[in-house]
Amino acid sequence: MNDNTESHAGSSSTHTRSFLGVGLALILAAAAFFSGVHMGTGGSNSGPLEAGLFSLFAKTPAPAEDVDLAEFWRVWHLLDEKFVESTSTDLMSNQDRIEGAISGLVKSYGDPYTVFLPPTDAAAFDENISGEFSGVGMEVGIRDEVVTVIAPLPDTPAQKAGIVAADIIVKIDGTSTEGMGIDDAVQLIRGEKGTEVVLSVYREGEIELLEIPVIRDSITIPTINTEVRDGVFIISLYSFNAIADSAIQDALQEYTKSGTRKLVLDLRGNPGGFLQSAVSIASFFVPVGEVVVREDFGDGSEEELYRSQGRSLGKYAPEEMIVLIDGGSASASEILAGALAQHGIATLMGKTTFGKGSVQELVDLPNGSSLKVTIARWFTPDGTSISFEGLAPDIEIDRTPQQVIAGEDPQIEAAVKWLNGDKTVGEKENEEIIEVVE
Repeated sequence: MNDNTESHAGSSSTHTRSFLGVGLALILAAAAFFSGVHMGTGGSNSGPLEAGLFSLFAKTPAPAEDVDLAEFWRVWHLLDEKFVESTSTDLMSNQDRIEGAISGLVKSYGDPYTVFLPPTDAAAFDENISGEFSGVGMEVGIRDEVVTVIAPLPDTPAQKAGIVAADIIVKIDGTSTEGMGIDDAVQLIRGEKGTEVVLSVYREGEIELLEIPVIRDSITIPTINTEVRDGVFIISLYSFNAIADSAIQDALQEYTKSGTRKLVLDLRGNPGGFLQSAVSIASFFVPVGEVVVREDFGDGSEEELYRSQGRSLGKYAPEEMIVLIDGGSASASEILAGALAQHGIATLMGKTTFGKGSVQELVDLPNGSSLKVTIARWFTPDGTSISFEGLAPDIEIDRTPQQVIAGEDPQIEAAVKWLNGDKTVGEKENEEIIEVVE
């Protein structure tokens, strides 16, 4: 469960992948963004229809004895008897109806990350996590029950078109997203290279909806970038993918040769990825044996503790360190930021993170469909849950959408100033209001 590799237990055909990453709908990204889903195949598709509906999910062929399915079958037969096909509606097949019933069952759990994927959607998801396909280059998630941009990826069509983190997608090519799930939104936004999708976006501070056309393209997912600014070494990590660990090692070698001991780790817009990458990267800074993240399976069993592997930088450890975060920092980003902050290694600066603290398992089903189900939740070293509320910065620095579009970055500027001795960064002077009573 601590990485995205496949595992097979004994002679079982169950095939698992673990996605700790955002678990957000990846609209043009690689597998790393979903770190944390186990994949498995279970059950048989043979047998009576009553059993088949449930055997997709488990080795047992039927539900528990106290589950009364009479109402389900009553409605099924009433639809057979009474439903009249309209001129614009194709009659649903029995398989379509079963998939619809399963989707409704899964949706009833109220978890935006637990999703049933029919065969077509499951195949598209596999394409997503395998890497090469075309789209717009951004992550989206459900926040307050609306489709929200987590972050556009650097140098992608979405970023170039002016999409920014926290944009709310109200319509996709004129189709309302009200009540729409992530996977449905992804399918509408994705498409062939060179085609256009028009996103109707609500952005805080704007009076009217923004109509933003985006031309789909092939996406190259960046991993890391480094620079030195005013004596401060800056590492921007864009994803916790399969090469993030080695990329960080290379970046830290640059850092040790730079002569500075002031470090910024920029995790803004990083939606997550492999859990093991987060633990490995934390191990460069967190003392050996200390807890990096806790994982709780919610079944009363003992927590799984992931500890630092002690890959210490030694004398090259930063004297002072800032981790930049924002609403686009999710999952593995929150794990790493939380560990560095709670062990007193880094100061968090920026805006509150997205708040994605769960792990999903992706189970391959016999008919080509899949179930993506939340199986665990993770906590920071001190036991704090990040889910839904996110990780708050120690020093809050805003960056408006207008500044993002204009290429202005007050957050990185504030981090450099802070590391260079200006500890007043982020402080707001209290204005004294004197009321004169006549």
